[in-house]
Amino acid sequence: MKNTAGRPHGKAISRQIVLPWSKSLAMAVNSLRIRFFRSLVTTFSLVLAIAFLGYTLTGSAIARELFRLHGEAAHPLLTAAGYTLDAAGGGLVTGPKELWLMALSLLVCTVGIVNAQLMSVTERFREIGIMKCLGALDRIVLRLFLLEALIVGVLGSGAGALLGLAASLGASLVHYGTLDFSGMSAVPLLVQAGKAWGTGVGLSLLGVLYPAILAARLQPIIVMREEH
Repeated sequence: MKNTAGRPHGKAISRQIVLPWSKSLAMAVNSLRIRFFRSLVTTFSLVLAIAFLGYTLTGSAIARELFRLHGEAAHPLLTAAGYTLDAAGGGLVTGPKELWLMALSLLVCTVGIVNAQLMSVTERFREIGIMKCLGALDRIVLRLFLLEALIVGVLGSGAGALLGLAASLGASLVHYGTLDFSGMSAVPLLVQAGKAWGTGVGLSLLGVLYPAILAARLQPIIVMREEH
């Protein structure tokens, strides 16, 4: 005997809800557009954090390029900026000042991104409850938040990396203005800016992962009764 769905009587009927990736991406973009100003705050905090990190990384790359070009002539200026000369290898090593600055920039970057993503998710618990009441599966909710975080991470980290690169170039012109920059290679600077961009994207995804999983696993009735 079969039921109206054409399945043997007594067996549970399962329904698979499928959401294409293209539709998920469109929903993520639309969600960011609807809460544009809130998303802007999240993105702005990400831009500042990555700009700080990018400034530190590209500043170190500029210092090494200048030392490669000018050698001992650049040593006094670089030493004053916190760098030290490696007597054994004849290269430039990062001094304690720069190490502390890089550690601080990573800390600020991590805290800023995780805090921004956590606020972005927790303030939308009621919206999550509505989606789950309409049949959204846990993985669909998780996918939407990851896509939103990816979009914000790619754009915000890119802007922050470019801002940090521009700031480090400007500061280097001020601090090392007596040196010739014409022979400096742009590749190391772009590599360090890319590292800052990749760090921002990765931390954006990691920062949203835990609160998104927590929100996706909540029961709809519990989520709808929460006050945020």
